[in-house]
Amino acid sequence: MSATAASATTPSHFNLNATPQGQLSPEYRRESIRRLAEEEFDILVVGGGVTGTGTALDAASRGLRVGLVEARDFASGTSSRSSKMFHGGLRYLEQFDFGLVFEALHERTLMIERLCPHLVNKIPFLYPLTHRVWERAYVGAGIGLYDVMAGLKTGMPRHRHLSRKKTLQKAPSLRADSLVGAIQYYDAQVDDARHTLALARTAAKFGAAVASSARVVDFAQEGERVVGARVRDLEGGTEFTVNAGQVINATGVWTDDLQQFVGRGQIKVQASKGVHIVVPSDRIHSDSGFITQTATSVLFIIPWMAPPYTRHWIIGTTDTPWELDKAHPAASAADIDYILDEANKWLNVPLTKADVEGVYAGLRPLLKGESEATSQLSREHAVVQGVSGLITVAGGKYTTYRVMAKDAVDAAVRSINRKVPETPTADLPLVGAEGYQVLWNQREQLAQHSGLHLTRIEHLLRRYGVETRKLLAEIDERPELATPIDGADEYLLVEAWYAAAWEGALHMDDILTRRTRISIETFDRGVAAANQIAPIVGEVLGWSEEDRAREIDHYTKRVEAERESQTQADDLTADAARLGAPDVRIGFAGS
Repeated sequence: MSATAASATTPSHFNLNATPQGQLSPEYRRESIRRLAEEEFDILVVGGGVTGTGTALDAASRGLRVGLVEARDFASGTSSRSSKMFHGGLRYLEQFDFGLVFEALHERTLMIERLCPHLVNKIPFLYPLTHRVWERAYVGAGIGLYDVMAGLKTGMPRHRHLSRKKTLQKAPSLRADSLVGAIQYYDAQVDDARHTLALARTAAKFGAAVASSARVVDFAQEGERVVGARVRDLEGGTEFTVNAGQVINATGVWTDDLQQFVGRGQIKVQASKGVHIVVPSDRIHSDSGFITQTATSVLFIIPWMAPPYTRHWIIGTTDTPWELDKAHPAASAADIDYILDEANKWLNVPLTKADVEGVYAGLRPLLKGESEATSQLSREHAVVQGVSGLITVAGGKYTTYRVMAKDAVDAAVRSINRKVPETPTADLPLVGAEGYQVLWNQREQLAQHSGLHLTRIEHLLRRYGVETRKLLAEIDERPELATPIDGADEYLLVEAWYAAAWEGALHMDDILTRRTRISIETFDRGVAAANQIAPIVGEVLGWSEEDRAREIDHYTKRVEAERESQTQADDLTADAARLGAPDVRIGFAGS
């Protein structure tokens, strides 16, 4: 029986297999692997980044039978290594790409007001001005248009023109001789990895069979048509075929690799490396972030998270072509020097490498054009059907993931022989969002009941939303889980437990790099934390003492390799150094 016929005869199938609270537990993963191997799906999504998880949620919300496989961890590629912004793309106004900006601003409003308010923060930004008349008029007109395009009911304050005196009052760390004033405007920030995870969990909540550490090693074909994929479980080593009416390739910078399984593809993707550094909050004194242009990219100096919760600053980014390892793009010493040099042009107390507590590098999947300069390649997305049964979606911006997902599913359902509803995702809160504002208003009562300080409760609410209740309930049962994590005291041990029990984390790296951001927020890059949380995580995941030791060893070697890569002069030597640490999932990865 075909996937289409199956879905037409068993419309209640999803409700029977859904995880009502979106729990990605070890038991859920085992059940998902079984379903992927035994059932037939309308759509199989390949790729667990923001586009793939968004596509799985879009399809599941329309009543389709959906599977999703991710070779590594959710958001382990581009979707955990962005500038952490839900923004409209102010700089795209200079390119007269009004459609892209308007679309992104609309999506930003949806995130803040409805879909994931617990994960999105409003951030004030300063655009420093260096010329007294023409620049203020030019930039002010652009930012004014940005406000107008966002609409009147966004909840965002409107932009303001500031004198040099007012600018320095808001940002004492700025060099007085570097500017004549500034324009302040607002944008939005998101924890990209946690947002992508929320999409995966919400898709699971509505019946999708979702599995990480599940790599596509080939497509299944009947004649010229793709009818599924051959998948290897990297945790258990087994291989199986997933049968699906349509396969959607949402693998970002790996798009071309997947297309090679069928010998051709209409989309070509160029990877562009973007590097960011992280410094402690006391290195920069400001109530606002900063944005300005460099010769080759945009410089962001962003509070992480929004004031008054800022404990770190994120500074970036670079924009250079990358042709080396896609799974672990390496930041070189040249990248870090470039970012420090550009930031220090604006700061009255220069930053040094000793101030850098974290570094991360990500790859943007840009649609390939005629120009070799990645800054000229398209930030818009494309959806194509290269061969029958295979849809590819690529390009785009993090902010517009929902639009990309809708377009991909719209293309896939054209071949489904029944009426499929329009997407409801514009009105579908993600896991943790439903009732968030009420719980935020009750945070003082939560603090009093739990015995935790109010700032701890606010930290949990801004990361987990209404799911905070589950973490507090576990603390009630096991008070020791309220202990701060070594070297990363803004996090509690219960968060490591929750990452393994509810959020699909399978390895130490998943927890320290994506469920939390300890790997970039501590000077030791999370090594002390790894040793402390291993027993808690191992209890959930069934690790032996040998497993725990291996996980700690893998993580420690990863940190050492990253540190070594960041001392290398160029991309080639940095890549070689980073690859000195084996991937924790390599046991069954094959070639």
